[in-house]
Amino acid sequence: MYFIFRKILFLFDAEKVHYFSTNALNFVLKLPLVKKVFKILFCFENKGLERNLLGLKFKNPIGLAAGFDKNATMFQDLEYLGFGFIEIGTVTPKPQSGNEKPRLFRLKKDEAILNRMGFNNDGLHAVKARLKNRKKNGLIIGGNIGKNKVTSNEDAILDYKIAFEELFDFVDYFVVNVSSPNTPNLRNLQEKEPLTKILAELQLLNLKMKNQKPILLKIAPDLSNEQLDDIIDIVRETKIAGVIATNTTINRAELKTNVQMVESLGAGGISGKPLTNRSTEVIRYLHEKSDAAFPIIGVGGIHSPEDAIEKLKAGASLIQLYTGFIYEGPSLIKRINKEIIKQGING
Repeated sequence: MYFIFRKILFLFDAEKVHYFSTNALNFVLKLPLVKKVFKILFCFENKGLERNLLGLKFKNPIGLAAGFDKNATMFQDLEYLGFGFIEIGTVTPKPQSGNEKPRLFRLKKDEAILNRMGFNNDGLHAVKARLKNRKKNGLIIGGNIGKNKVTSNEDAILDYKIAFEELFDFVDYFVVNVSSPNTPNLRNLQEKEPLTKILAELQLLNLKMKNQKPILLKIAPDLSNEQLDDIIDIVRETKIAGVIATNTTINRAELKTNVQMVESLGAGGISGKPLTNRSTEVIRYLHEKSDAAFPIIGVGGIHSPEDAIEKLKAGASLIQLYTGFIYEGPSLIKRINKEIIKQGING
């Protein structure tokens, strides 16, 4: 059924369809009967899926990656699709419209998405107001934070500190996003010196709080092994909680989609199946090279239960979906959770 629905939606502009779909989902999930139906169709509960990680209790290890619910408008209802946790954002201190449209494209032959959204979001004030209405029902909510485009890299720490302090009471964990390819020079903040400074200052803020929150770092899949070694050193030095591996890739090698067609779409990061193997490689490298010193949330190209299991076996403690969720539909979450139980994979 979903694939017929998807076929129709894929005939239209990707960004317009995203907002149409999320608005429709928001509307129907206000109806109690629909919630009950969705819970039967898409949710799978089992004690064996529960994970105690980062000082938090996750009802299952499958989360929705940042970017889908940027503005925290539907995080509460997404639970009825079977997710164990939701990551909102990326949120910046000031609202920003993002890059010029069109900026979101499907690469259907590759089961991928190319985006250059550019941290479009409503800003901290609006997101915080929505999170204040959050129900205490056990659903874990993460806050993915970034810097505004107009903020220089030298002043980036100020944006991250503002976002951290403002959202502190309303999310369960934080993700520092310095790995999006769609904000000019943002990825330069992944270099060892500026990244260590940002994370160390956030940790200082964190330690001043009555109840500290886990801080994770989201990294790009395009880092070299030497850069990944730096990431391991930085995590150890700053004592942040863990890593999310990985964000979108700028690598366009071996795409099935016509090269000229892809180039005509312009710049952007690619998610989906072309990222499957590389994100798993990064997870495995970090897990093995660090001697499993910190938790890893695995994301990138999960389109089947097999993809999910592979990432968990590579060293991920939790996983997140985005593009696979778009292409495969919400039934993917239930299928993965059932496969985790079937294979007896523990947290």
